[in-house]
Parts: sequence; C-alpha cells; structure tokens
Amino acid sequence: MNRRHFVTSLAAVPLFAQTPAPAPAAAPAPELEWFDAKKFTVEGQGFRDVKSPWDRLPGRAEGVVRPEIWNLSRDAAGILVRFTASTTAIHARWSVTGKSLSGANATPITSSGLDLYARDDAGKWRWAGVGSPTKLPDNVGALITGMEAKPREFMLYLPLHNPVSSLEIGIVKGGTIAPAPARPAGQKPILFYGTSITHGFSASRSGMTHVAMLGRTFNREVINLGFSGNGRMEPETVKFVAELDPAVFVLDCLPNMTAAQTAERTVPGVKILREAHPQTPILLVEDRVFDNAYLVKSRRDGHEANHAALREAYATLQAAKVPNIHYLKADDLLGYDSEATIDGSHPTDLGFARQAAEFERVLRPILR
Repeated sequence: MNRRHFVTSLAAVPLFAQTPAPAPAAAPAPELEWFDAKKFTVEGQGFRDVKSPWDRLPGRAEGVVRPEIWNLSRDAAGILVRFTASTTAIHARWSVTGKSLSGANATPITSSGLDLYARDDAGKWRWAGVGSPTKLPDNVGALITGMEAKPREFMLYLPLHNPVSSLEIGIVKGGTIAPAPARPAGQKPILFYGTSITHGFSASRSGMTHVAMLGRTFNREVINLGFSGNGRMEPETVKFVAELDPAVFVLDCLPNMTAAQTAERTVPGVKILREAHPQTPILLVEDRVFDNAYLVKSRRDGHEANHAALREAYATLQAAKVPNIHYLKADDLLGYDSEATIDGSHPTDLGFARQAAEFERVLRPILR
C-alpha cells in the first residue's frame, strides 16, 4: 500500500474516539429572594425630601437652581447602600432613566452600573464585583457568586451618571441580609461640592472616584454634590449645600469657574456656609492644571488667574478672621507625568488615586 492510499483509507475510518462527550447539565439557577435596597443603610444622600428615591437635591430645588444643576442632581453619584449578608451570591436588579448607558468620558459600568465592595476578615474594604448594564432601562445580574456563606458587611455604590428609579438586592434563598450597623454616634459625613471631577468623570466604576476612596479610607460617610460642568458656587446652590451638616465642606468648583467668578463668588459662598455653620471646617481647593497647559499659554494663564483669585479670597477670609478655613493647592492633585487623565482634565483611576492621597493629607488633620 502506498502512502497516499494509506492516508485516504485512514480518512475514511470513523474516528469514534474523538466524538465529544455530552456537555454536563448546567446547574440550576439558585432561587433568589429580593429586597428593596432602600430598606438597608443608605449613605451619600444628604436630603430625604427628594422627588425620586435616589436624587441628590431635594424636590424643592427644582425651579430654584438652574435646570442643568437640577437635572444633574438626579444622578445617583456618590450614593451607596451598606448591608450585612450571609449568602453564597449577591445579585441586583435596577432601573436607570437616562437616555444612554454611557457618556463620552464614561464607561457603561461607571454611568449606569453598580460597584460592590466587601469587608475582608481584617476589616478592610475590598472590591467584590460589578453590575454591568446591558440595556435601558432595566437590568438584572449577579454581582458575585461562589462565596462562602458567612456574615459579612457589603457596600454597593450606585451609578455615577444616570438617575436610578429602583434598586433591589437579591440573595440566595435561605441566606440572611440586614441593614449595616450605623456609623459611630456623632460622626458626620464629608461633603464635596464641585464639578465633573467631583461628580466622577472618568472613573472606571463608581467606587473609584476620590470621593468614594476617601469614604473608605476614613471609614466615614461622604456626600457627593458634583455637578458636571455646573459647579459654579452660585448662591442658589450653595444655600442648599448649607442646609446639610457635615464634618467638613470641600469646595472644589474652580474647574467650572473663571477667575472673575472665583473672585466674585468665593467669599459670599463661604459666608453663606459660615452663617449656617459657624465653626464647621471649609476646605477651598484650587483647580487641577490641564496636562497640556505647558503647551497652551491661554490655559496656563487661566489656571494662574484662577489660583490667584482663590488665594486672594482666602486671604480676605483670613483677614476678616473667618474661622476654620483651609486651603489645598493644585500642585500635586494629578502628579507631574501627564499619565493620570483621560483627556488632560478628567482623572483616570490613577488620577483619582492621586487626588485622594492629596485630599487625605489635608483632611486628616482637619477631621482629627
């Protein structure tokens, strides 16, 4: 038999040994029990008289603040739910009411998804899973599966850039879930009022903003009043900020303000807060410097003018002996290697980590 005939003969022989075995039957989906997330410990929502369940400003702000601010206040940025659970899996179903799952500088998970953290056995908050949105308006999915069913505390961050109309948490039937313990008595939140950077553009997920990182670092509630493109220290908005009673007010509005606006609004804005809260610390923050400002003179000039206006306002407040005013320079907010933003302005996760470190350096003695 020649080689060609041998190969042909082999090809004609059925290769029964290579027939794939039947796939094993898929394990049945676990039976879940669902719970309204509002029944657990909600943080980051300073106002309770809201129009929709997860809004950030009260319903009475509509028609008082500019429409752009009102619409942005419907985003659930910074709001989270803490709960304890003993279960092998955590699922979620949620509805968002925006027109898109993502934005120009934001992933779908950031804009419309969920971000789950858990306390490890040493008591440290660590990432656990995400809820990835696939469509509008309703989504459902597993955040984490395969866990050991032992009591543990969890923290679920809501989407940064989309209004949320409903949120439910699902656990495997037979497991347990309950509200997380309250924070220590008298421990007040840190309040951030600012721009798209405060709002959370362009973190990869909602737990990766500097605001969220600082909440975990200090193990303290944080309130995110960032309004993308519209953090301009307007008195109508500052008056709502002043209704809240935090441990410290962080004013980080300069990226949305001109030097003239900074000069005009900083001192009056601080006075509004000081009238409502005579001793609460107030931290004034310079705007980050665009990564390419070294090439664009107009940007350099704009930053320098803005910083000079804020320094002058700070000096005016000090001369007037307004108590407990603090100042954070922009020098180290993003670092010096131009590697920490998505567009020269909005931080990536690296940029947010660097910002968090700078804020921690200044906030730690204030909170102490």
